[in-house]
Amino acid sequence: MIYDVVLVGGGIVGLATGYKLITARPDLKIAILEKESQLALHQTANNSGVIHSGLYYKPGSLKAINCIQGYHELVTFCEQEKIPYEITGKVVVATRDSQKPLLTMLLERGLENGLTGTRHISLEELKEYEPYCTGVGAIHVPQTGIVDYLQVALAYGRKIMQLGGGIFLNHKVLEINQKDSINYIETSKGTFQAKLVVNCAGLYSDKVARMNDASINDIKIIPFRGEYFKLKAEREYLVKNLIYPVPDPNFPFLGVHFTRMKKGGVEAGPNAVLAFKREGYKKTQVNFAELAETLAWPGFQKVAGKYWKTGLGELYRSFSKAAFTKALQELIPEIQESDLVEGGAGVRAQACDRTGGLLDDFAIRESEFAINVLNAPSPAATSSLSIGGTVAEMVLKRF
Repeated sequence: MIYDVVLVGGGIVGLATGYKLITARPDLKIAILEKESQLALHQTANNSGVIHSGLYYKPGSLKAINCIQGYHELVTFCEQEKIPYEITGKVVVATRDSQKPLLTMLLERGLENGLTGTRHISLEELKEYEPYCTGVGAIHVPQTGIVDYLQVALAYGRKIMQLGGGIFLNHKVLEINQKDSINYIETSKGTFQAKLVVNCAGLYSDKVARMNDASINDIKIIPFRGEYFKLKAEREYLVKNLIYPVPDPNFPFLGVHFTRMKKGGVEAGPNAVLAFKREGYKKTQVNFAELAETLAWPGFQKVAGKYWKTGLGELYRSFSKAAFTKALQELIPEIQESDLVEGGAGVRAQACDRTGGLLDDFAIRESEFAINVLNAPSPAATSSLSIGGTVAEMVLKRF
């Protein structure tokens, strides 16, 4: 059987793309290949569960456009499928006077992105939203929410199956070759034939891209682990909803923050440290070949040279609970080391080019036989239906 489209990767972006495709064209033969024994096991299942508003992203960028469009589509989908979600709002807090201009810049960016109601709030109002939080300035973003993205991804998968699409678990893609305008996709369980490959492989998207297009050699996925603590149940009252710091504008991470989870509990974190394995969720997990590949990448060497101080601080927090607590105390001084219990960790697939640029925007590349989603970190889960729609449009132009 020759499929019209084979999607590689059963995470939330791959599933959203498959769902959008099969909804638009139920006549197309579509298959999704996932190397794990269940869907959405990696970035999707290990993220913070935040429905992002579009505050942080440069107006006009793919992140801004897809986040805001995806936000509305996600909320509608959750309502239709009866997936629990909550629009909680969040505060972004400056803890030092030097951060105030950045806070104002964030507010202006948010308003430009259409976030009506986002505004500066007084320190008295901050206490109304988050009684235990302190700072020197704050903005309130009413659009932010929380959801369990694993539930969302599994719902996409159910829809695909109901509409006649195929989902194949335990199928790791090993090789892709082209012959007579057909892709031959060799997996750990057999070979698939497809007119078009769509690569949504997340942490391995660069490797799958090079299988289908050898010219894609200017981007490498660098895995960054984000480690979380959880607040002890008896201290969860310290956080009502979501509390974020002002992020470092030069670094594509949002800083340690507090998130009330839809599935229960309050998370504190994450930090951002280099993972020694692409799917390395623990400090002890090392893949020497993957680590050597990361360290040898010219772009990573430039990133390390530029951000070594920031990186050392993140690494120190990774090994020192006291240092992690100190970072959290900037937002909530009452937090004590004893309030924190070890939480989980996620690994972010961050694309890095040869020149040392950490790609700030979503990146999608087309070639004759494939479409490769090469950079889709946060807010990809919020944006999933919009990204999926964008990729589906690119696919449908070929059919």
